[in-house]
Amino acid sequence: MKYTQSVGEKSTVKLTINFSEEEWQDAISKAYLKTRGKYAVPGFRKGKVPKPVLENYYGKAVFYEDAFNHLYSAHYFSILEKEKDNFVAVGEPELSVESMEEGKGVTLSATVPVKPDVKLDAYTGLKIKKYEYNVTEADVDGEIKKLLGKNATDVEVSDRPCANGDTVNIDFSGSVDGEKFAGGTAEGYDLVLGSGSFIPGFEAQVEGMKLGESRDITVKFPEDYQADNLRGKDAVFAIKLNKITAKQLPELTDEYVKKNAGSETVEEYRKKTYDRLLKQAENRSRDETENSIIEEICKHATAEIPDAMIESEIDKMVQDFSYRLMYQGIKLEEYLKYTGQTMEQFRSQFAPQAQPRVMSQLVISKLVKELKLEAGDAEVEAKIAEQAASVEKSAEDYKKSMDPRQLDYIKNDIIITKLFDYLKANNELTAENGEAKPAKKTAAKKTTAKDSDGEKPAKKPAAKKTAKKED
Repeated sequence: MKYTQSVGEKSTVKLTINFSEEEWQDAISKAYLKTRGKYAVPGFRKGKVPKPVLENYYGKAVFYEDAFNHLYSAHYFSILEKEKDNFVAVGEPELSVESMEEGKGVTLSATVPVKPDVKLDAYTGLKIKKYEYNVTEADVDGEIKKLLGKNATDVEVSDRPCANGDTVNIDFSGSVDGEKFAGGTAEGYDLVLGSGSFIPGFEAQVEGMKLGESRDITVKFPEDYQADNLRGKDAVFAIKLNKITAKQLPELTDEYVKKNAGSETVEEYRKKTYDRLLKQAENRSRDETENSIIEEICKHATAEIPDAMIESEIDKMVQDFSYRLMYQGIKLEEYLKYTGQTMEQFRSQFAPQAQPRVMSQLVISKLVKELKLEAGDAEVEAKIAEQAASVEKSAEDYKKSMDPRQLDYIKNDIIITKLFDYLKANNELTAENGEAKPAKKTAAKKTTAKDSDGEKPAKKPAAKKTAKKED
């Protein structure tokens, strides 16, 4: 077997693979031995028909496809391994038969989508937006309200209008152009105001209604609403408010936080809550700043991204969305049926996000290579010791229980941390208020480490388990 390679269009490499007549005939023999049980010839037991008889009965090409597949699987991946320093395949090849002549063997071609090279015009000296998030007492109060809400009781309200957060029981009847539409009418429906369960504008207009009051409200269906006949249409809903229910929170006491939050006092719980929120804010500031850095560098980078990489990224995003649904007990097939989408339509909505995500991953990979960043043995050992201490194990015991992939993850995490330390130190980070802030050394998030391997997490809300009413 001999092969040559040539550069193709849009980040592809064409492999032209020549097989001798001896190799071709050997592949046909292997195909015969593997598939002979599928064929029947009168006068012979199945699986016992000689190869010349089968070729005469079914035609000489009967084993060609399986022979081609054998040659491909036996040689293609070894070629990729040999050429790994020259190119990296990022998708399935497009295969074809270049030539096949009696006594002269066969020539196959494989057009392979490959990881493209990235040209970086600039990655230092840039002005980049820095994100900063703080924690206020109101944020802490909000967390306390959530804690108290776990043991809240429902009480009926009659002395005030309904407000955001209340559960209202309503009758409603919707119409478009004076005609009622399917699913637009219900009686005794419980709706939590502010939940976003109904289309925009509906819940806000119900707020302020009094017990027993009737009101007509006007809303506009979104342009992407699942029902084609209602998209972008103005609708009028006749509303009657039957009941208002509010949440009554228990009193915040030392006894309550000790029982429900594991803190001895309210003051201790507030301090723990503040510290937790502050850590989240710091992580958010770091993550969004690092994303901002890469986004800015991407503006100064070019790459010819093959379609296979975009499709692969969409695959990951669809899988991520599917996992989110599974956590809520919903299958993707059910979600598609409910939203009235085909898989092709569903996948298309991720396309605009997929391209910049792939570009970000390529830029990170290029920067790591350009800057020659590595994880030293001492750095890896220190990281292992740190993780071991966090689970109260010795570094030696922790290493014994480690998965090989975890070691790769640690090395990658160290490299990505070095990368962002460098980029923060060599670019001008400007805070929201326009004041330049000195770069601070921060550890890159774990998901960022994955980003350079093409596993950046999707940022999208999880779908709701219950279908919206056609309000």
